[in-house]
Amino acid sequence: MSQKNMSETKNKASISFLEGIDEPTVPEIRLTRSRDGRTGQALFTFEEPKALSAVKDGTIKGMKMLDDEGVLNTREVKARFLNGQPSAIEATYVWKSENEFERFMRFAKRYADCNGMGYSEKQAP
Repeated sequence: MSQKNMSETKNKASISFLEGIDEPTVPEIRLTRSRDGRTGQALFTFEEPKALSAVKDGTIKGMKMLDDEGVLNTREVKARFLNGQPSAIEATYVWKSENEFERFMRFAKRYADCNGMGYSEKQAP
């Protein structure tokens, strides 16, 4: 394998709602953490995701975040509707330790790099 192919494989990160199908829609991601920083959550909002049009049985059972370290899963997924039609998917990933947070952030960095995203931090007043 060439050096270029190795680095592309190593840094790949994707999100999937349906087995074997990467979601091409890039979400807005908002993080909240407890005061001590040990617990928190990431709220993902996908506007008009492709997964909604690909669903055959009407259900999405979860969201998988895949990268070279493995898979992070959440089952906290819901659809948002507009005029009776699904228009967005909201998913929440919860972490309960500093190690889980650090693992999520490594995924988030890889995902951002793969999708040309930036990161901005909102400072508390």
